[in-house]
Amino acid sequence: MNYIELTAIISPLEVGRDILTAELAEIGFESFVETENGLQAYVQENDFNDAAIKGLNIINQAGFTIDYTTKTIIDKNWNEVWESNFDPINVDNQCYIRAPFHNQKKEIPFDIVIEPKMSFGTGHHETTFLMTQRLLNLDLAEKDVLDMGCGTGVLAILAKLKKANKVVAVDNDEWAYQNTVENVKTNNQPTIDVRMGGSETIVGDSYDVIIANINRNILLQNMEAYAKTLKNGGTILFSGFFSLDVPILLEEAKKHNLNLSYQTDKNDWTLLHLIKSI
Repeated sequence: MNYIELTAIISPLEVGRDILTAELAEIGFESFVETENGLQAYVQENDFNDAAIKGLNIINQAGFTIDYTTKTIIDKNWNEVWESNFDPINVDNQCYIRAPFHNQKKEIPFDIVIEPKMSFGTGHHETTFLMTQRLLNLDLAEKDVLDMGCGTGVLAILAKLKKANKVVAVDNDEWAYQNTVENVKTNNQPTIDVRMGGSETIVGDSYDVIIANINRNILLQNMEAYAKTLKNGGTILFSGFFSLDVPILLEEAKKHNLNLSYQTDKNDWTLLHLIKSI
């Protein structure tokens, strides 16, 4: 499977990079690496649409300058590309997310090994970091947990390491599905149920905790399905969107008896912790 690598030089950098990341995710880009002057982003070759890029709001918005180039990355070179960019992530000295070629830090209680491939969710992105941080503060023992849009499976693996009971990981991207299967095996968590698909795969299920690190539009589209599978009094964590998207998400959440319990942000990316009322 070939991928297209987009390399962008962005000005102003910080805000522009965050907005460009979000807009590229909306048109199918799956993985992102921050660079000194901008961003590298990756999309499956079959999903690449240069006209859609040229039509992005930030590309045409006054006040931002985005210069980008693209090139094809053939499948056999992908690990080499990622290994050159992948650094381990330490979340609050509680969770260490690393590649197989990094040494373990035995003083950190939760050690997760992630193959540095194309799937979103290595911990480098703010939303994965926020999700990891929040899970570390939740009691997951004997809880049934769903990870929607699992990417690499890192959050599902952390849930299992925190003694969750049933853990289901779902993603509609074949590469992410395969990567999660591989990472589940690498981390010796064979009981994690990995499924390929979307909300249709969880019909009839019931969970104490749901993790959904997905873009705003998908969250809005599938919130009813998530709420139906969440037990009364259960917890749902949403991330994958900017703080400016919070009002519309909370408005939709209220329709499904999901009430805000906690909110946190990192570089304008937001995590919402909601509880389903009885």
